[in-house]
Amino acid sequence: MALANKEMKVMMRGAFVLTAASFVAKILSAIYRVPYQNLAGDEGFYVYQQVYPIYGIAMTLALSGLPQFISKYVAEKNGPREQRAALTELFPLVTGLGLILWAITFFGSRQIANGMGDARLASLIQVVSFTFVLMPLLSITRGEFQGKLMMVPTAVSQVVEQLIRVGVILIAAWSFQQFHWNVYHTGTVAMAGALAGGIAAVLILQYYRRKVLGTSTPIVFLKCTDRSKTLIKRLILEGGLMTVYSGYLILFQLIDSFTIKKALVDSGLTEYGAKVAKGVYDRGQPLVQLGLVAALALSSSFLPVLTRYLAKHDRRLFIKSSQIFLRLTCGVAAAASLGLVLLLPYVNFALFKDYSGNLTLVLFVFSIFLMAMIQSYQSIAQSQNRYQISLQAAGWGLLLKVLTTDLFTRVWGTVGASIATLAGLTVALIVLHRGSDSAITNYLKERKFGKKLTVCLGGMVISLFGYYTVLSVLGNPVQHRSQALFVALLGVLIGASMFLFLSIRLKLLTTREWLMLPMGSKILRLKWRGK
Repeated sequence: MALANKEMKVMMRGAFVLTAASFVAKILSAIYRVPYQNLAGDEGFYVYQQVYPIYGIAMTLALSGLPQFISKYVAEKNGPREQRAALTELFPLVTGLGLILWAITFFGSRQIANGMGDARLASLIQVVSFTFVLMPLLSITRGEFQGKLMMVPTAVSQVVEQLIRVGVILIAAWSFQQFHWNVYHTGTVAMAGALAGGIAAVLILQYYRRKVLGTSTPIVFLKCTDRSKTLIKRLILEGGLMTVYSGYLILFQLIDSFTIKKALVDSGLTEYGAKVAKGVYDRGQPLVQLGLVAALALSSSFLPVLTRYLAKHDRRLFIKSSQIFLRLTCGVAAAASLGLVLLLPYVNFALFKDYSGNLTLVLFVFSIFLMAMIQSYQSIAQSQNRYQISLQAAGWGLLLKVLTTDLFTRVWGTVGASIATLAGLTVALIVLHRGSDSAITNYLKERKFGKKLTVCLGGMVISLFGYYTVLSVLGNPVQHRSQALFVALLGVLIGASMFLFLSIRLKLLTTREWLMLPMGSKILRLKWRGK
């Protein structure tokens, strides 16, 4: 039991490291979008965001999807020798996948651009296609470290990668103003930042490999054996499924890239008007990414441990860990979604200069909760090797998104596009919930967690409405973007403080669960001081 608790603490510290790194990376991602949109306008933002899902898929493969599968595969092996052999088997397969994806994207760039309704996007697509070439080295090395519960190399490489990428993007945005580039040339240069950042990440991970593990990446040629064929099937099924869910929202964005702009034109908007409207709609992407940071990091850290408990046939610890996973994800994601909804008008004005698309964005940010829960359920199902229900959920969600986006956008504009996204995610979550073990899904009823969470969220809402009341009494002091940013940040502090206070008072989590969290002991001290 003591060993299990120690392993859980190591896992949670790993989650904290990845959460901190992901938070920094997402902050950087949000930062580049602000000057980029401010300097290039909503049309320039549209150009970048149309192609961004392709980069997002490559990075999902390199950072989340494949590393999670690889970490799971490595965690199943006993001893360094078996783990090394597993990586040697995987490397050529992942390399082949990366080269195939690069070739499809690079040589099919014109067809892809035409499918998006904008032939001038082809150059951006060609540049971003090279990120698939870097994917094998990134995913194999990150997966090996995560499989051994070593999260620091992944975290450092992620932050440095984003720093360099954002630096190139800021240079492109500055050049747009200084040299009067058009929005397409600016977008092409900005996309080159992904390559620069990816190369830096590869070098950092290789440094950690030599320093910590004393080995190099297992670069070998593929020998097609019966074992290799089995591994290929598993890589496609398990790794592909993890990638689908890690980048599920990015796949929704990809559908949007092929649908929304053309639907807006068909509904009567001009080409320019449709591009601007799509650019406003895309403002929601960085907001949702920020809200999903904690859930993504928890998924990366929980999966190897859940797999080990199953391998040891310890069902009790597996159920308990899964319930903790769902409780933490549900609480954090629900608070993040609802809090952002209430503060969104000020956030929109502070970041993007105006209040355009408030209703569209308010609806869109509810994706935080839905997506976080989907990823949690899928991670648990993946650790149990239950693929059918996960495939069904992903398929039904994507199918509904494809079927509704064009129709809803023609009728309700970008508000309809947000509704289509929520509809697809909701269906996927319902399918996963119904197909999960009832002992795990009982987490809402256990210790009245669902009711307590509702009270905590209600208290947060009341505190923020009170905050808004004070602002209205003061005569709405927000006149400039800096003031809007201050009002939003103060609102975050007020809402988060109230949620945390009620969580402790109502015992939303047990003392043991709080202690498993990084800084959990410090949070609990607030409880004892209040007595």
